[in-house]
Amino acid sequence: MAASLRLCAAASGLRYWSRRQRPAAASLAAVCSRSMASKTPVGFIGLGNMGNPMAKNLMKHGYPLIIYDVFLDVCKEFQDAGEQVVSSPADVAEKADRIITMLPTSINAIEAYSGANGILKKVKKGSLLIDSSTIDPAVSKELAKEVEKMGAVFMDAPVSGGVGAARSGNLTFMVGEAEDEFAAAQELLGCMGSNVVYCGAVGTGQAAKICNMLLAISMIGTAEAMNLGIRLGLDPKLLVKILNMSSGRCWSSDTYNPVPGVMDGVPSANNYQGGFGATLMAKDLGLAQDSATSTKSPILLGSQAHQIYRMMCAKGYSKKDFSSVFQFLREEETF
Repeated sequence: MAASLRLCAAASGLRYWSRRQRPAAASLAAVCSRSMASKTPVGFIGLGNMGNPMAKNLMKHGYPLIIYDVFLDVCKEFQDAGEQVVSSPADVAEKADRIITMLPTSINAIEAYSGANGILKKVKKGSLLIDSSTIDPAVSKELAKEVEKMGAVFMDAPVSGGVGAARSGNLTFMVGEAEDEFAAAQELLGCMGSNVVYCGAVGTGQAAKICNMLLAISMIGTAEAMNLGIRLGLDPKLLVKILNMSSGRCWSSDTYNPVPGVMDGVPSANNYQGGFGATLMAKDLGLAQDSATSTKSPILLGSQAHQIYRMMCAKGYSKKDFSSVFQFLREEETF
């Protein structure tokens, strides 16, 4: 399951499930209400910046949790709330037949599933295993094969929307799996996200997420435009107002602006703390680069974005939110 394994399956079709797009169906609130939620425990592995609020949203909708994270301190608030904390992914699998994993890298995912104390050591037949990590599509496919051998079901369901959407339960899930298993995931994923998109076979969810490298490119573009305007003497709030009523408007400018003092409630307003780390953005762009190489797809701007985020990490920005690219550009006079 090395990173050199190649992505070989194209996304087959697209199906969209959301409270906004399907008003005739039962509302998401009804599907996920405490009164309707199954009381069967759900396993949750990985309580980082994204996993923590995702797990809390499951709690809000009435799901008892079986929790594991390598950092025990992040488990304490869940334990204090009455949720069960265990000592390994295998212990999670022993106690829950529905498990969600939210991990930083392919290596972490492989360890959680196939390691000495991994999920597959004690997984029960018929279990549903949902991996919301952003990892190599080839790794997702290999994990799916191992899970299938154990009589369980694996699906990749990476997310988009950032920490804010994770907290509010408005994430977008991109799901790769056998189509006849899709409905089984909707109840759980719908409690954490407002959009659940069926992308095709296992691995296509990861493929869709990798293509969202567009975010890194648009963030760099927004940071460059803002930096240029400020150096030309424009007030940043005025410049943002103009950009957001013009053709350059994008999520990075109107929802997650990288300039301190322009917008409240985003990492740039908190010294770039929280949010989606530059290290993780560099990792995601690396996955895009690998996939582009294997499919012989030119990603000129994606490759440049990858280099910029790698440079940022080398210069002390690794733990800051990826929007700190604005600060990086401000400080790099010779860039």
